[in-house]
Amino acid sequence: MIEKTHVVWQTHTVSREEHERLNGHHGFVVWFTGLSGAGKSTVANVVNRKLYEAGVRSFVLDGDNVRHGLNASPAMLAPDHGEAFAKRFGLTFSHEDREENIRRIGAVAELFACAGVVALTAFISPYRRDRDAVRKLVQTNGRPDDFVEVFVDAPLDVCEARDPKGMYKKARAGEIRHFTGIDDPYEPPLHPELRLDSANQTPDVLADQVLAYLRSKGKIP
Repeated sequence: MIEKTHVVWQTHTVSREEHERLNGHHGFVVWFTGLSGAGKSTVANVVNRKLYEAGVRSFVLDGDNVRHGLNASPAMLAPDHGEAFAKRFGLTFSHEDREENIRRIGAVAELFACAGVVALTAFISPYRRDRDAVRKLVQTNGRPDDFVEVFVDAPLDVCEARDPKGMYKKARAGEIRHFTGIDDPYEPPLHPELRLDSANQTPDVLADQVLAYLRSKGKIP
């Protein structure tokens, strides 16, 4: 039996509307999804730079960076916290742990949005169900258009040819298990707000497409 916890939501003294009024724009989430090597982090960081230069408050939540801290692996946690702690709270790349990885970062991204900040997330996030759960969270606590799913689309052969981290090579050699696109599935978005052709266009062009979309929807000045 799961023990009940007594948690009470505390109302903030500064509202979301006040944060947004101070910042001069809405807070929302831009969720970049796609295969490893598709260009998610690269495009997200170019968008971040362009938003910064336009005076828009934004922050990039990157898959690898988050797994250095909030979603660290058991192996990373064990030296400081012990094996039992690491096994319980560390995240691997199993299906269940991938779900928890996205749940945690979705909650963080939603907090950024509530603070009037544009959260740019760059995660493979391979499963539609997990992405849809984050969409529901963000929309429930914000506006219907506060979750912008961006499919950074590049064929597997293109991503594998790029292989910036050497991960595909290791996966093909059997050194990495549960690698998306090789021995674990990727479920592309069915109806993303935006699809970027990262196989044929530069990150700068793709970033401009994202900004154009956001402006067309009134999300940024």
